[in-house]
Amino acid sequence: MFKRILTLLLTLVLTFSIFTGCGKEAAEKTASKGDNDFKVGFIYVGPIGDGGWSYSHNEGRLYLENELGVETIYRESVPEGQEVEKVMNDMIDQGAKVIFATSFGYMDYVEKVSKEHPEVKFLHCSGYKTTENMSNYFGRMYEPRYLAGIVAGLKTKSNKIGYVAAFEIPEVIRGINAFTLGVRSINPDAKVIVRWTHTWYDPAKEKEAAKSLLDEGADVIAQHQDTAGPQQAAEEAGAYSIGYNTDSFDKAPKSYMTAPIWNWGPYYVEQVKAAMEGNWKSHSYWGGMKEQIVKLAPLSENAPEKATEKVKEAEEKILNGNLNVFTGPIKNQEGKIVVEEGKILTDSEMLSMDWFVEGVEGKIEK
Repeated sequence: MFKRILTLLLTLVLTFSIFTGCGKEAAEKTASKGDNDFKVGFIYVGPIGDGGWSYSHNEGRLYLENELGVETIYRESVPEGQEVEKVMNDMIDQGAKVIFATSFGYMDYVEKVSKEHPEVKFLHCSGYKTTENMSNYFGRMYEPRYLAGIVAGLKTKSNKIGYVAAFEIPEVIRGINAFTLGVRSINPDAKVIVRWTHTWYDPAKEKEAAKSLLDEGADVIAQHQDTAGPQQAAEEAGAYSIGYNTDSFDKAPKSYMTAPIWNWGPYYVEQVKAAMEGNWKSHSYWGGMKEQIVKLAPLSENAPEKATEKVKEAEEKILNGNLNVFTGPIKNQEGKIVVEEGKILTDSEMLSMDWFVEGVEGKIEK
């Protein structure tokens, strides 16, 4: 009888230990799963396979997943209209605690939804509005665009450089101006001819715009568009090209020289980590080459011989603060000085830029 009681007691102790151990293991798995349950949403204006803008943001998303182990969700090709509200609300219903909306036209809708969902953090790319739980963020792409302009200015023989551009908004105008200032810093006789497409993503339309510029005598094509269409048009015509967003050498290896490119990943990690730790604050971010959110891609063998030296020289000046792209004297298209000698445009003036510098051929429809 005693042996039976002892056996029963031992069995109960052993069973209790097993269940306690299982409970501890289950609790640890739940805690681990809880870390991975932090969900982040991304909204793209084009497909992630565009090789450009949306692709660069998606690379940042993948970097975020790898660095923090969070779960991410995304939607491609979302129009810049009211539809984005539904996309954001769907993501919130799926548990998204942070949402990155990556195109200018989403701004007003992000602002509206942010006020309806104060528990979610919203970050809007390339805009200027903020709320208590909505930030805006962008990079000083005009810095590497200036460097790209140096490359183009050295390469052109016709002194006609074509520029395929999306929309007449300050972001695009600022980029054209910076590029032109870079071109003319090295080749004051060169002109930059602008062709508007009024689309961010339309490979055929972008390519046709580049072809029309090539037909007018341009021998270098630059762009503020999301595909490699303009670069491919240049390659087919035996001309040269400057890309945008990502290193697209493989898309047009005989024409591509370099590209101003994005590096979103570290910023995404920083912001999501802050949200996870409860330290996130609404802000306006505009980092540059110094912060490594933007840079110039390596020069290919198609770039002119002196380009490496000249680009490095200008890059070092930008990084050490001795060169600010928009420092006067700067003239507008009509030859009138609009930035006096020694004056540097403020961020506000750059973010609202609606005029072209001398050397640009094109019109801004307001």
